[in-house]
Amino acid sequence: MIASVQLLIKYAFLGSFGVHTALSESGITILILATICIAAAGNIINDIYDVETDLVNKPDKVIIGKSISEKTAFTLFIVLNVLGVGLGYYLSYLVGKSAFFSIFVIISALLYVYASYLKQTLLIGNIVISVLVSLSVLIVGIFELLPNITPENQQLQLVYFKMILNYAIFAFMINLIREIAKDIEDIDGDYKAGMNTLPIAIGRVRASNILFALSLVPVLAVVYYVVYKIYQNQTAVIYFLAGVLAPLIYISIKAFGAKTKKHFHHMSNMLKLVMLLGMLSLLLYKYA
Repeated sequence: MIASVQLLIKYAFLGSFGVHTALSESGITILILATICIAAAGNIINDIYDVETDLVNKPDKVIIGKSISEKTAFTLFIVLNVLGVGLGYYLSYLVGKSAFFSIFVIISALLYVYASYLKQTLLIGNIVISVLVSLSVLIVGIFELLPNITPENQQLQLVYFKMILNYAIFAFMINLIREIAKDIEDIDGDYKAGMNTLPIAIGRVRASNILFALSLVPVLAVVYYVVYKIYQNQTAVIYFLAGVLAPLIYISIKAFGAKTKKHFHHMSNMLKLVMLLGMLSLLLYKYA
């Protein structure tokens, strides 16, 4: 999904408007590889630290200690991080913005801190990982648009950057809701592991109520976007109403009555689908 979204932003969104971008085809390939390597490393270190909870929550999906050893997994974590950060450094050099290299270092470090510590804390881990998900969207705008800003095109470049930022905010909202749904789903294993997630801190019922309230936020955001931003584009309106708003309303209804582990797992999968459908709306700009 990360690779698809980044390609959609470059070719479906920015390409449709003929925007003056900084990355060539090889450049966007390097950005995608760097992002995927760091994300994969983050998944690995998360699995390493999650073995105890996964044995309770999803024993059939445990990989560390079964399919591969913890030592091998940690080696892969190091290799993928070095590769991702190294590619990020090279890409920053290519666009003449060496300071952008720090973005990859910060993302890599935060993924480790998240897995080793922040995931166990109340809401902070949920927010941090959601910010990192949104960064995988926003980073395309950072590398494609910011290096090419001139006094003449500054206003237009920032308009496109703000549009990408809107998608990053959407990704943040959906992922945050999904993280809380997953915490409620995994409450048993997290409790045994001594974690302090939202449902453990305030109880499953109160956490479910907060989940329902949060699920209304993207619903209202999409309604606002349709009514005030894209109302003149009939194709986009139909797509957002049927492909994004309708599933979001369905999720809110499910959140209101969700009680079992199966309910929250279903919500988590639906939120992934909404994330994908939201990002696929980038294809609509060529018909705007």
